[in-house]
Amino acid sequence: MTVLIAGCGDLGTEAGLRFAAAGHRVVGWRRSPGRLPHQIEGVEADLTGSLPTIPQDTTVVVIATAAGERTEAAYRAAYVDGTANVLDALERDGGEPVRILFVSSTAVYGDAGGGSVSEDTPAEPASPTGRMVREAEQLLLARSPAGLVLRLSGIYGPGRTRLIDQVTSGTAVRPAEPQWSNRIHRDDAAAAIVHLASLDGPVAPIYLGSDLLPVDLGEVLLFLAQELGLPEPPMGRTSTTRGGDKRCDSTLLRSTGFDFAFPTYREGYRSVLAGRSVRHG
Repeated sequence: MTVLIAGCGDLGTEAGLRFAAAGHRVVGWRRSPGRLPHQIEGVEADLTGSLPTIPQDTTVVVIATAAGERTEAAYRAAYVDGTANVLDALERDGGEPVRILFVSSTAVYGDAGGGSVSEDTPAEPASPTGRMVREAEQLLLARSPAGLVLRLSGIYGPGRTRLIDQVTSGTAVRPAEPQWSNRIHRDDAAAAIVHLASLDGPVAPIYLGSDLLPVDLGEVLLFLAQELGLPEPPMGRTSTTRGGDKRCDSTLLRSTGFDFAFPTYREGYRSVLAGRSVRHG
């Protein structure tokens, strides 16, 4: 089959490589296609503008866009307008994919006050950017029966080392009050995309992608400091986590047969730190 990845950045590229390893043709749309690995056919495209022709045999479309900045306007352009443009291009070219998977975010839930959230939890984003992502979800599901939404929690992994950088720079602060956080390793996020796109038969419209262990942010920072041999980050007043104070439940995703390579932050961050030591050691 042919897989089109609309917005082939870091996550889209990793997913594309996995599709290609499974024997599929992969076409990647991005502004700088020359940066894509040879396994992916790069095509220059800006999802907010006029889009290239979609291959007639496209079976799966993955929309993995990202906003250039954290503003409502940027998110509307990237997520809402970008998704609409991809759907328009499919109609223009007569495309009828089996799956159109939109990479979303658990930011659509807002702050749950430490409570558990799942696919059945009402999506009530608190931020303008979260509302734009939710609007894009609704647009896809309303316009296409092939639509499928994967809501990912905070992605970390190679090149995504925000918490590690905070600990190493000495700027990390542990929240004085418990603050639930959720994450998924980049490789697991890519594997979940491929897994859901490849399922036979009916699927749910929405899946939540987050590892098996929601955890207090302070615990993660202490763990990283210990692994790095650095002093414990001090406790202090902090703003809420970027993902909101909630515990994400990925039971539905796991019920489809998906297994996490990095089931908790411990395995995932140890892998990231091992990669850093190999590169910089």
